[in-house]
Amino acid sequence: MAECRSALDKLSDNLAAAEGDVRSAAALDRSLSCHIKDLDITFTGRLADGRIRVADTVEGPPREKAEIRLAMTSDDLVALVDGDLNFAKAWASGRVRLEAGFRDLLKLRSLL
Repeated sequence: MAECRSALDKLSDNLAAAEGDVRSAAALDRSLSCHIKDLDITFTGRLADGRIRVADTVEGPPREKAEIRLAMTSDDLVALVDGDLNFAKAWASGRVRLEAGFRDLLKLRSLL
Protein backbone atom coordinates (compact mmCIF):
# COMPACT_ATOMS: atom_id res chain seq x y z
CA MET A 1 0.00 0.00 0.00
CA ALA A 2 2.86 2.37 0.85
CA GLU A 3 4.47 1.70 -2.52
CA CYS A 4 1.21 2.58 -4.29
CA ARG A 5 0.85 5.79 -2.31
CA SER A 6 4.44 6.68 -3.19
CA ALA A 7 3.71 6.00 -6.87
CA LEU A 8 0.67 8.31 -6.77
CA ASP A 9 2.80 11.02 -5.13
CA LYS A 10 5.44 10.60 -7.86
CA LEU A 11 2.73 10.80 -10.54
CA SER A 12 1.46 13.98 -8.92
CA ASP A 13 4.97 15.47 -8.99
CA ASN A 14 5.35 14.49 -12.66
CA LEU A 15 2.05 16.16 -13.56
CA ALA A 16 2.97 19.32 -11.65
CA ALA A 17 6.26 19.57 -13.56
CA ALA A 18 4.67 18.91 -16.97
CA GLU A 19 4.30 21.51 -19.70
CA GLY A 20 2.13 22.03 -22.77
CA ASP A 21 -0.82 19.72 -23.45
CA VAL A 22 -0.03 17.49 -20.48
CA ARG A 23 -0.08 20.48 -18.13
CA SER A 24 -3.39 21.61 -19.62
CA ALA A 25 -4.93 18.14 -19.12
CA ALA A 26 -3.66 17.96 -15.55
CA ALA A 27 -5.22 21.36 -14.80
CA LEU A 28 -8.68 19.79 -14.47
CA ASP A 29 -10.45 20.07 -11.13
CA ARG A 30 -12.12 16.69 -10.67
CA SER A 31 -12.73 14.10 -7.99
CA LEU A 32 -10.52 11.06 -8.52
CA SER A 33 -10.40 7.46 -7.36
CA CYS A 34 -7.79 4.79 -8.00
CA HIS A 35 -8.84 1.25 -7.10
CA ILE A 36 -5.93 -1.13 -6.58
CA LYS A 37 -7.54 -4.44 -7.48
CA ASP A 38 -5.04 -6.90 -6.02
CA LEU A 39 -4.93 -5.09 -2.66
CA ASP A 40 -8.67 -4.26 -2.77
CA ILE A 41 -8.09 -0.69 -1.66
CA THR A 42 -9.07 2.62 -3.19
CA PHE A 43 -7.25 5.91 -2.99
CA THR A 44 -9.65 8.84 -3.25
CA GLY A 45 -8.95 12.52 -3.71
CA ARG A 46 -8.84 15.26 -6.34
CA LEU A 47 -6.97 16.17 -9.43
CA ALA A 48 -6.60 19.93 -9.00
CA ASP A 49 -4.08 22.62 -9.88
CA GLY A 50 -2.03 20.08 -11.82
CA ARG A 51 -1.59 17.75 -8.84
CA ILE A 52 -3.21 14.61 -7.46
CA ARG A 53 -4.19 15.15 -3.86
CA VAL A 54 -4.98 11.88 -2.08
CA ALA A 55 -7.50 12.55 0.69
CA ASP A 56 -8.30 9.05 1.90
CA THR A 57 -7.67 5.34 1.47
CA VAL A 58 -10.61 2.97 1.85
CA GLU A 59 -10.92 -0.79 1.76
CA GLY A 60 -12.71 -2.23 -1.23
CA PRO A 61 -13.97 -0.51 -4.35
CA PRO A 62 -14.77 3.21 -4.28
CA ARG A 63 -17.81 4.04 -2.16
CA GLU A 64 -18.69 7.10 -4.23
CA LYS A 65 -18.43 7.55 -7.97
CA ALA A 66 -15.54 9.94 -8.68
CA GLU A 67 -15.49 12.02 -11.85
CA ILE A 68 -12.27 10.28 -12.93
CA ARG A 69 -11.95 6.60 -12.01
CA LEU A 70 -8.89 4.38 -12.40
CA ALA A 71 -8.53 0.69 -11.61
CA MET A 72 -5.43 -1.49 -11.91
CA THR A 73 -3.11 -3.78 -9.96
CA SER A 74 -0.43 -2.42 -7.66
CA ASP A 75 2.33 -3.71 -9.95
CA ASP A 76 0.77 -1.96 -12.94
CA LEU A 77 0.48 1.35 -11.05
CA VAL A 78 4.15 1.25 -10.08
CA ALA A 79 5.19 0.18 -13.60
CA LEU A 80 3.15 3.00 -15.18
CA VAL A 81 4.65 5.66 -12.96
CA ASP A 82 8.18 4.29 -13.40
CA GLY A 83 7.74 4.34 -17.19
CA ASP A 84 7.96 0.56 -17.56
CA LEU A 85 4.36 0.19 -18.77
CA ASN A 86 2.78 2.24 -21.56
CA PHE A 87 -0.56 3.64 -20.40
CA ALA A 88 -2.26 3.52 -23.80
CA LYS A 89 -1.31 -0.13 -24.35
CA ALA A 90 -2.30 -1.08 -20.79
CA TRP A 91 -5.64 0.71 -21.20
CA ALA A 92 -6.29 -0.88 -24.60
CA SER A 93 -5.52 -4.36 -23.26
CA GLY A 94 -7.73 -3.92 -20.19
CA ARG A 95 -4.92 -3.99 -17.64
CA VAL A 96 -5.80 -0.43 -16.67
CA ARG A 97 -9.35 0.88 -16.55
CA LEU A 98 -10.03 4.60 -16.95
CA GLU A 99 -13.56 5.94 -16.70
CA ALA A 100 -14.55 9.59 -16.98
CA GLY A 101 -16.98 11.84 -18.77
CA PHE A 102 -16.51 12.26 -22.52
CA ARG A 103 -15.08 15.80 -22.26
CA ASP A 104 -12.65 14.73 -19.55
CA LEU A 105 -11.52 11.74 -21.63
CA LEU A 106 -10.80 14.06 -24.55
CA LYS A 107 -8.74 16.31 -22.30
CA LEU A 108 -6.97 13.39 -20.61
CA ARG A 109 -5.98 11.80 -23.92
CA SER A 110 -2.84 13.98 -23.98
CA LEU A 111 -1.69 12.13 -20.86
CA LEU A 112 -1.81 8.86 -22.80
